[in-house]
Parts: sequence; C-alpha cells; structure tokens
Amino acid sequence: MHRREVLKLSSLAATSLTMPGLLRAAWAQEGTIPIGAPLPMSGAFAANGKFGAMGTAMAVEAAGTVLDRKLSYLEINTEGRPASAVRKVQEAMEQQKATLFAGGILSSEALAMGKEISNRGGVFFTTAGADEITGSDCNKGTFRWSVPTFGAINQTVRPLIEQLPDAKRWYTITPQYVFGEGLLSAAKTIFAEKGIEHVGNSYHSLDEKEFSGYITNAVATQPDVLLILNFGSQSSSTLRQAVNFGLKGRMKILVAWASGLEQFEALGPEISEDVYFGAQYWHAIDTPFNNELVKAVQAKHGINPNYSLASAYMITKLLIDGAAKAGDTTGEAVAKALEGMKYPGLTGDEEIRAADHQVIKNYYLLKGKAKDAMKDKDDYADVISSGQSFLSPEEAGCKMG
Repeated sequence: MHRREVLKLSSLAATSLTMPGLLRAAWAQEGTIPIGAPLPMSGAFAANGKFGAMGTAMAVEAAGTVLDRKLSYLEINTEGRPASAVRKVQEAMEQQKATLFAGGILSSEALAMGKEISNRGGVFFTTAGADEITGSDCNKGTFRWSVPTFGAINQTVRPLIEQLPDAKRWYTITPQYVFGEGLLSAAKTIFAEKGIEHVGNSYHSLDEKEFSGYITNAVATQPDVLLILNFGSQSSSTLRQAVNFGLKGRMKILVAWASGLEQFEALGPEISEDVYFGAQYWHAIDTPFNNELVKAVQAKHGINPNYSLASAYMITKLLIDGAAKAGDTTGEAVAKALEGMKYPGLTGDEEIRAADHQVIKNYYLLKGKAKDAMKDKDDYADVISSGQSFLSPEEAGCKMG
C-alpha cells in the first residue's frame, strides 16, 4: 500500500479517536438505539479494530433507523484486553442503555464480553474464532459470524495436504491463548489422521513482535510446511521475517487465519507470492450482497473492503435485521429472531444455526499471486478452494442454557 493510501485510511478510521471519553457515540441523539462496537482500537490489533469500526459505522448509517427510531454508533475501545472490554461494555449498558453489540475481534475478549452481555440481557455478535464461543462457552446472547478454528484448519490444512502429498513434516508457530490453542489442537488432529509428522511448535505471547527466534527453531527441524497460526500484524510480521530468512525457497508456508486484503496490502506481492492463506472473506467473492458492499465501500472510502470491515458490516446488519424482525431491541427478543435466520450473505446463502448461534458459511484457501500476474492493485491472490467444516453443537459441547 502506498503511503498516501495508508494516511488516508488511518485518517478515516481514526477520526473517532479524537472524541473525548471512554465511549464515543456518533450521531447520538435522545431516543436513539445505540449499536455498541467493542473493538481493539489501540494495541497490537488496532488496525483490525479501526477497519471494524468503519464497517459498523457504515452499516448503522446505511440502515439509518429501526423500529421508527434512529440508530447510533457507539465505539468502545476494548484495548484488546478482556478486563477492559468487560468494564467498558458494562458502562455502555448502564450509561447508554445499549443492548446490541457487534465486535470482539480477539477470542479472549469476545468470550468475556459475550458472557457479560448475555447475563445483562443484551445480544452480542462477534467475529472471533475460538471454538468455545459457540461450543463449551455458548450462551443465549452470543452469536458468531466467522468460521471457528476447527473449520478454518479443516478448510486449509486438509486441502493443502491433498495438494502436497509429499509434504509430511509440518512446524507450527502459535499464539499462546485460546484462539491459538484451538487452531493448534485442530491441526494436530488432522496431522494424526493423515500421518503427518508434527516436527515442532513455538508458542509466543500476544505482545510479541520479534519472531526470528521461532523461525530459526522451525528451520532447524527441516519441515516441508510452516504453519503460521497467529493473526493480524503478528502473522504479517512472522511471514515477513520468514520470507526474509529465505524460507519460501525451503518449504511451503500457510497462514491459517489471514485478515484478508489489509494483510496483503501490508505485505505486498513480493512477500505473499506462492504463500497460502486461509480467509473468512475475500472482496472478489462473486455474490449479490458482496458485490453491493464492495460498491458501497468503494463509493464511500475509495477502497475495496477487507475482512475486518466487511465482517463488522455483516454482523451489525444482522443485529439490526434481528431487531426489526423481533419488533424489539431486548437481547432475548433479538436473539430469538436471529435463531435459524437464513439470508443472502457475503459468502452466499448463510444461516444462523439455532442450537449454538453459529453462522454456517464458507471458509477460503487463497494462494498469493506474483506481481506481474495481478489484474489490478488488489488482485493479490487466487481462491484455491472453499468449503464448510463445522462440528455439530453436541460435538462442540454447546449446551444452551
């Protein structure tokens, strides 16, 4: 991405950061219905949070009203920390009377917020990946649009094993929190099933920025595939350092959970070429609703939507549609309206499974393209495969109270 484009996007996304207070409301008026957007607007995942804020704000603005009341956008900076996220959500529910929330990019904060919002009578739609969200920690007020870690691994590792039958040795780099553990556990299950040798794993913290030591550890084991299990800026840093160490010439590289277009823009084709990426969303998906969103984002911001923006738009729209269907904004009413809902989504026909509140949708395996093969400035990758892999609610351990 050119520096001018970066400055433009940062300006667009960070406008609300200049507003005072822990909670910033756009267009807030007496009698409005606030849509809370609890997102990491600072810290290591701030870029994802800022694009998510853009998506939520666009969805609120596009709908305008629901139940004859004006909608307002309420930004909540979670700081990427569960304790901070819960405290600020409590403030939003008590002070702003918010009941509808869309956000929670990090699994650790999403799990904590989901429980708090549900217990207080609200409803929370998230894009976080930990299986527990719609599994063992599922609850009546929490919904999830993104495919969980089980599905992400099954739709990336499995097809890559099929494409690379001689790649028998895999090394993993994993963030040490619930999301990373979920990805690693799912990968190990497939390794055991397919006779893959898991030659090693390196754990790192959520605050880690330097990954050269982990890459050195990986090289020492001489793997056929390096499987990167972290997310956002951390996966970009890991991949960039791996390529600088010459790993693309020694092994295949798979980033299991990429953040889509924003990540490709940050990396550039020189880094992403011939690397495999798992993705919840890609702007080139040819579905009616996605084509509409792409046109809207291009018209408003002059860019194509990335995953953080598009997913936030989608979950915010679903909350608004749920309130309209329910004729109410209480968490219980909206949750019941959302259960079993079928709708034309970004990835095609999507459905909210009533038993565990998981959206059933595709996950994508992408492969980075060479610069001279790109048809336009955002044509960074080809879709290699897509599909759906979900545990049943019973297998995931969901017991909705």
